Amino acid sequence: MNGNVNNRSYYPNARYATVFQEENIEAKKKQGWFGTRHFVTFMLFLGMANAYIMRTNMSVAIVAMVNHTAIENDNHDHAVSVDDECNVESVNQTIHHEELNGEFVWKTDVQGYILSSFFYGYVATQIPFGILAKRYGNIYFLGIGMLINSVFGLLVPVAANMGIWWLITVRFIQGLGEGPIVPCTHSLLAKWIPPNERSRMGAFVYAGAQFGTVISMPLSGLLSECRFGWPSIFYVFGTVGTIWCIFFLIFIHEDPQSDTKINTEERLYIQKQLGSKIGLPIPAVPWMSIAKSMPFYAILLAHMGHNYGYETLMTELPTYMKQIHHFSIKDNGILSSLPYLAMWLFSIFISHVADFMLTKPFFTHTLVRKIINGIGQYGPAVALLAVAYTGCDKWLTVAVLTVGVGLNGGIYSGFKVNHLDISPQYAGILMSFTNCMANLAGLLAPIYAGHVVVGTPSIAKWRIVFITASCVYAGCCSFYVIFGSGERQSWDQPAEDPAEKKENDEPQMITTRA
Repeated sequence: MNGNVNNRSYYPNARYATVFQEENIEAKKKQGWFGTRHFVTFMLFLGMANAYIMRTNMSVAIVAMVNHTAIENDNHDHAVSVDDECNVESVNQTIHHEELNGEFVWKTDVQGYILSSFFYGYVATQIPFGILAKRYGNIYFLGIGMLINSVFGLLVPVAANMGIWWLITVRFIQGLGEGPIVPCTHSLLAKWIPPNERSRMGAFVYAGAQFGTVISMPLSGLLSECRFGWPSIFYVFGTVGTIWCIFFLIFIHEDPQSDTKINTEERLYIQKQLGSKIGLPIPAVPWMSIAKSMPFYAILLAHMGHNYGYETLMTELPTYMKQIHHFSIKDNGILSSLPYLAMWLFSIFISHVADFMLTKPFFTHTLVRKIINGIGQYGPAVALLAVAYTGCDKWLTVAVLTVGVGLNGGIYSGFKVNHLDISPQYAGILMSFTNCMANLAGLLAPIYAGHVVVGTPSIAKWRIVFITASCVYAGCCSFYVIFGSGERQSWDQPAEDPAEKKENDEPQMITTRA
């Protein structure tokens, strides 16, 4: 063969005309420090923050909505008194009567059903939307779903005044709308983010959950004490969520190929890193292979354990701070958000550590995921066990929870991005399954806590709640450490290019020059 290899005539198909141009993309580094993929990541971060704001604002609002004095007067179980345990009678005298008395007489078990109603809807749409989004695209499922969530959030105050079942129904519909957020986000990350950037980008996006919680809890506490009271919580956040949905639907595209405004070199860079090819058929999902995959079950168990422990804290922490340590609603929101602020900051830090470890030859993907995830789940397990015995020392309790939940940020560079490692092609579908089952486990957390603490709350009752969550965290993480993997699985094979298949099937002729 003669001639320059850069000559286009060398290639049997015009598709290969850009191959050498692609090979030089990384060296040129012209895609910039902030490209379209970074903008997509930022919008997904805001979407995740919005999702968790809509999920957690009820946890603080319900403290202001409930008539605590009426409930205490209605309780006939006086065997243990929180006031006697922690000697806070003087504190109770300084709490304003109007702060104690909301509009609704809901005992802790009823509050548990209200807090969990969101998750019944949330889990119902995980798997079907994850499968449909794989075939029809993620943008509209995610954007319109979150729009439903935000609009119905505006209806929460009206529903609460109409009756408890109306409130549960509205929260259920909000959950239905939020269902696509995680599987669709995961699928978009798989299409937009190169493997060497996944720990950082994935952790940044999912850290939006903590950012949303950090915003939601203290701001909800402040809004509950403003002129318009607790309804303003839902009016403000519902409006903000609606605005985000409109911007997302206008500016975000399914993948680099469908975005006409992306820099050409950045598009080629992403395609080359992902091995993307345009126009390939969508392969059938290897259901049986997934069902037999131990690395998949390792992620599933880790996800379930995390959600149970996380939802225990997220939905019950404001109530615990109110019942045991008697913080005001405003202080409650601020202090309850501190652990999630620590988690947000730590998740960003540890994601850079994870990507740095992956650059070293002695750290495999499997080892990095297990180490970082171990920090992310054993850490809060130890913290919850410690909090079960901190008793009436409220500042020690806050400090331990802040450190423990902060370490929980490791899960975003652990099992959360592990779907992308073992199956970049089916990451969205895998996430829809694990997130569905994880939230089924998570919705049990407020129900279980509500039944344990029902009646007169006490440290002993809350100790049971925290120890249970600690054991679930540790047990599920141990399963992940044993059976998890960071390697792409054999059943995750990319679709075969028909043109390449045809070329490979044709008999090759060898010619010689005279």
